[in-house]
Amino acid sequence: MPELRAAVIGAGFVGRAHIEALRRLGITITGVLGSSPARGKQTCESLRLARAYDTLDDLASDPTVDVVHVCTPNHLHFEQVSALLRGGKHVMCEKPLAMDSQQSAALIELARAQKRTGGVAYNLRYYPLCQEARLLIARGDIGEPKLVRGGFQQDWLLYPTDWNWRLEPQLGGTLRAVSDIGTHWLDLTTWLTGRRVTELCADLATVVPVRQRPRGRSETFQTSTSEGDPVGISTDDYASVLLRFEGGLRGAMTVSQVSAGRKAFLECEVSGSEGSLAFNSESPNELWIGRRNQANRILLKDPALMSAEARGYSNYPGGHTEGYADTFFNLFRDFYSYIQSGDVSRPPSFPTFQTGHDEMVLCDAIAQSARTRQWVRTA
Repeated sequence: MPELRAAVIGAGFVGRAHIEALRRLGITITGVLGSSPARGKQTCESLRLARAYDTLDDLASDPTVDVVHVCTPNHLHFEQVSALLRGGKHVMCEKPLAMDSQQSAALIELARAQKRTGGVAYNLRYYPLCQEARLLIARGDIGEPKLVRGGFQQDWLLYPTDWNWRLEPQLGGTLRAVSDIGTHWLDLTTWLTGRRVTELCADLATVVPVRQRPRGRSETFQTSTSEGDPVGISTDDYASVLLRFEGGLRGAMTVSQVSAGRKAFLECEVSGSEGSLAFNSESPNELWIGRRNQANRILLKDPALMSAEARGYSNYPGGHTEGYADTFFNLFRDFYSYIQSGDVSRPPSFPTFQTGHDEMVLCDAIAQSARTRQWVRTA
């Protein structure tokens, strides 16, 4: 099969992470579509890319492009992904896949009709030790999974002067912390355990009800220094969700973007009938293994000590740390290998449009539960 060529829409924080991983994989990047022609040209110059596309139509109709990575604000995903699929492109979309489950369901059907492959960038399952943890759970090393707990905490929206487009419902959606980082945790735990969420009960809160919208441009994870105008906030800074999974597994998730000192603290602990496993993304090269009748231990990331199936996701020897950037590399390698194989009959190992839709369904249920203050069934 000919070499696949890619383009990227959006070159902010996460778009640049996609570009870096694609270059590391040796994927040719034809160009980038920016938020404006001027921004696109500036990005191409700074990253030494060949072409700045002027419009979405220009990119969708470019016959030299096989795959497009969509790294734009949430409200643009549905329109952009739809146009790209109709243009015959495979698509890797940043999460969330769409603004609601109706849109995400429509994208699944469109990808099927166009016979294109769609992936969603739930990359955090691609830490090497997350791959190892999943295999340990599947082969019964901790017995029957009984409990799962954890969440995702950040502090980048702690202050009233912190601002980002995700704060605006028309751009990011009615859920924010849940959609932005909670779905990462939900994807990770359902994938680790192989169990779907069947019922949930959620509590949401807007901890900072009024923020200062800067009058100038604001970049993700950068503190605003400009003066701003007061704006009322309705999206969630915080959420706690009780979860019931298939097979009697119970869980609890807490997410926050206002927890001082937590930068990107995704933590997950799965407790089984014979042992427990715990992982957190701020120490991604350590997997805690807990026992009742034995000493607890820490498994350090080392391909020589990992299961054969997980070993391929550790790209450096033991003692050589791997982190956030490596998760994109591992995800994209799976995605591009699947497309190049030409065998769509085999189950994909990467998060697909169906995965993205499943997360949107959970978001709908979380919003409904918080609104009605009741348990809501999801399956």
